[in-house]
Amino acid sequence: MIYLDANATTSLLPEVLDAMLPWLREGFHNPNASYRGAKDARKAIEDAREKVAALIGAESDEVVFTGGGTESTNSALKWLARLVGRKSGRVITSAIEHSAVLKPCETFAEVGYEVARIGVDGGGRLKLEDIEAACDAAKDGGGFVSLMWANNETGVIQPIEEACAVAKERGLAFHTDAIQAVGKIPVNVREVPVDYLSLSAHKFHGPKGVGALYIRSGCRFEPMIRGGGQEKDRRSGTENTAGIVGLGKAAELAMERLSQGVNPAALRNAFEAKIVGEVSGVTVNGDLLHRLPGTSHLSFTGCEAAGLLILLDDLGVACSAGSACMTGKQQPSHVQKAMGFSDVKAKSSLRFGFSCLNTMEEAMAAAEAVKKSVEKLRRVQGGSTGPVVVYSP
Repeated sequence: MIYLDANATTSLLPEVLDAMLPWLREGFHNPNASYRGAKDARKAIEDAREKVAALIGAESDEVVFTGGGTESTNSALKWLARLVGRKSGRVITSAIEHSAVLKPCETFAEVGYEVARIGVDGGGRLKLEDIEAACDAAKDGGGFVSLMWANNETGVIQPIEEACAVAKERGLAFHTDAIQAVGKIPVNVREVPVDYLSLSAHKFHGPKGVGALYIRSGCRFEPMIRGGGQEKDRRSGTENTAGIVGLGKAAELAMERLSQGVNPAALRNAFEAKIVGEVSGVTVNGDLLHRLPGTSHLSFTGCEAAGLLILLDDLGVACSAGSACMTGKQQPSHVQKAMGFSDVKAKSSLRFGFSCLNTMEEAMAAAEAVKKSVEKLRRVQGGSTGPVVVYSP
């Protein structure tokens, strides 16, 4: 199987698994107890906290471990909503957010908050002037901003540094869902002074079920999960020592790759070049100047994504038609609709996600499989083709 769905999840690196195994076996102790084994577990957690903090340019006490990216995001948003209050609170987000942001914001709107959803251009990128206008409308009444760092479907990187500056100038708190960005591109909270940031281990070769929430020192925060007061009373529940250690090791390895400039962009580019050169009626979607190095989002005229997925699976290529959280749902992706896609185009689109584990041989074999699948499906469906289209801003 050629695995090209790294935006959905990634496999554990061998070094990450090796780091975790001792804490699943002999190091099973509760890290909040007082005996030696527990103290060893506590030290392992704090070592991991330092590695995660280093990856995003934070201080270790600004990192709170959670059960994953969705929990991190919900914790931040629900606290910010409580903080600003629904009578005067304006929630500013975008039309392309992950469901971990969209769903809480829908709930906020149902109970009386004003929710502003900023649109995107044809390349899937937020416009700074629209962010400014939305923040201007909130500055007198209070509110907060939550914008994703990079989109999970298209890989398009958003102008977070500029957006954060706009929010700060107007006194608005700023959260970013950086789950697709952390570990793949440089993310530094000292250079981009967000107040809250969500990340998830399994997006950069760590384990599932563990993530972190960055809370800038000095920013107020009340926990969503209360209980025994773990994580300095910011997230209760006995810590997942093995998972946290795995997150720490994955963060350490990601930092090494970033410092060495190691990323899958060359594989992605070669994959796209072969498809564009040999298959007609292809659209390369998203802003090509601002996207994650491993993400390729393509549309194929005259083909339905559902059929292509079956054919590609038969040929040993794993990819997706969009967010894994939306798999099985019939409506077109909200991200693609926000970009102006027709229903037909949205339903003919596939997402390919490369990681550091893929090879050039796999990229070329996958491109050949795409070519064969598109040609076969067009023959069966009698689909028409058109010229290659590449979005350019």
